[in-house]
Amino acid sequence: MRNPISFRRIIMPSLQIRNLPDDLYHALSFRAERAHRSLAQQAIIELREAIGTAASGRRRQILERIKLNLETQGVQTPFIPPEQLLREDRER
Repeated sequence: MRNPISFRRIIMPSLQIRNLPDDLYHALSFRAERAHRSLAQQAIIELREAIGTAASGRRRQILERIKLNLETQGVQTPFIPPEQLLREDRER
């Protein structure tokens, strides 16, 4: 009897960089070694940070900005009360 679980090979995209400037290579290599990571792992981390695909990081920045605005400006009430806006919208 065959095992019902099939193992599929997941193919991940790859990236090869040619003519990488020495200073970039050495900086990346230094950071990878300091963080006990491979060069490829460090490159992925730094690319994610540079691109900003770390959604939680972006979310955190937005929330911090909102918090700062609330602390400095307080809760601002709209010029027109919401009840009036609803009433006008229903009457259209």
